[in-house]
Amino acid sequence: MTGVKSYAAVDLGASSGRVMVGRVGPDSLELTEAHRFPNRPVRVPEGLRWDILGLYAGVLDGLRAAGRVDSVGIDSWAVDYGLLDADGALLGNPVHYRDARTEGIAEKVWATVPAEELYAATGLQYAPFNTLYQLTAARDTAQLARARRLLLVPDLLTYWLTGEQGTELTNASTTQLIDPRTRTWAHGVADRLGIDLSLFAPLRRPGDPAGLLRPEVLEETGLTGPVPVTAVGSHDTASAVAAVPAAGERFAYICTGTWSLAGLELHAPVLTEESRTANFTNELGLDGTVRYLRNIMGLWLLQECLRAWGDPDLAALLLQAGRVPALRSVVDAGDAAFLAPGRMPERIADACRASGQPVPQTPAEVTRCILDSLALAHRRAVADARRLAGHPVDVVHVVGGGTRNALLCQLTADACGLPVVAGPTEAAALGNVLVQARAHGLVGDLAGMRQLLARTQPLTRYEPRGDPARWREAESRLATR
Repeated sequence: MTGVKSYAAVDLGASSGRVMVGRVGPDSLELTEAHRFPNRPVRVPEGLRWDILGLYAGVLDGLRAAGRVDSVGIDSWAVDYGLLDADGALLGNPVHYRDARTEGIAEKVWATVPAEELYAATGLQYAPFNTLYQLTAARDTAQLARARRLLLVPDLLTYWLTGEQGTELTNASTTQLIDPRTRTWAHGVADRLGIDLSLFAPLRRPGDPAGLLRPEVLEETGLTGPVPVTAVGSHDTASAVAAVPAAGERFAYICTGTWSLAGLELHAPVLTEESRTANFTNELGLDGTVRYLRNIMGLWLLQECLRAWGDPDLAALLLQAGRVPALRSVVDAGDAAFLAPGRMPERIADACRASGQPVPQTPAEVTRCILDSLALAHRRAVADARRLAGHPVDVVHVVGGGTRNALLCQLTADACGLPVVAGPTEAAALGNVLVQARAHGLVGDLAGMRQLLARTQPLTRYEPRGDPARWREAESRLATR
């Protein structure tokens, strides 16, 4: 096809990584998978760590499988980082955000910078694993003392590919060290907490050049240079939101996967005390936008149950769950009690028992409890975001892995009382590809990117059905606990 270019999107999730190849033309957008590889955290004596070398090997294998590409972009999960010494060598494997080292750290931070002041300065919701808390937990360690550079995970991999260091803005905004109004570092917060911002490399923005693949990388992957690396929305949610195929601004989005990120796209942060107590975050997106959203535990709950049950057939399980009576039992899908891995079916049962609800017994009943609870959490997040931001919503766009779960999409439409448009599934990779294509002049602004997605990607629409009063009653059950 004339005018078509190919882009490699390295998209790293919490449980797997993939290298996707996007082929983009003036009115075409195709995505294929070149290579997929597992992302298995490793528990060592000092705690839970990412196997960053295994991930990098997977990236190289994926680039080799991708073949000729015009650019490479990397996105991943947020908050975690690697530390480099004065020679640029990695000081140990990056700590996993589910590691226990940040337990009790928030209270120590708030003793210096009260939670209200921290939110007013950074706009970030409380999450125990935010980079700010991780750095506070690491303050007196020998590793941090030796560090001369801190690179967030996608920036670390970019450094290994190119030899150049930078800090991409959308991911930097998840550290709780960025001022969302100025879109630069929150120096006042860092100074009060003794965090050295000079550890971070200069900020980059989506679309900025991030270097060329090193000769050694070209040799290992079989690619012919020069191959540029382009900074994308390197927080996977930023890339996923860029790939929401919305028309206009009156929409909410839910990025579904291990986490559900539910919220709005705004032009300015919401930094009120009411927003803080509702635990909404203001993360940065493309073109001056703000991702105003709430983190919900997401399909992690179901993934952990499937692991405990020996990985049964998911399609059959969802069919059985669809026949279970709705809203018999619900749990708070944002409860930190579900954050750690292990014993998830038992923990869900314990939560139902403690709240006086029927205890789900079978895998189908537990699955229905999870999906009802996620839909209810989606309802609450969308409603709260609309109210706190004063932003009207006519439709909810669901993107990411959860689009494959038709039952969850329908329940979300029922719970929200709004149409749900599901798709694309590989939203993060598509957003990654489109930012690269835009850097090469193949697509226009964010609206133009979304129009191309709407024309080229399969989408499914779910209309709300059932009695809205049942969702209000289930919501009141959670509110009274």
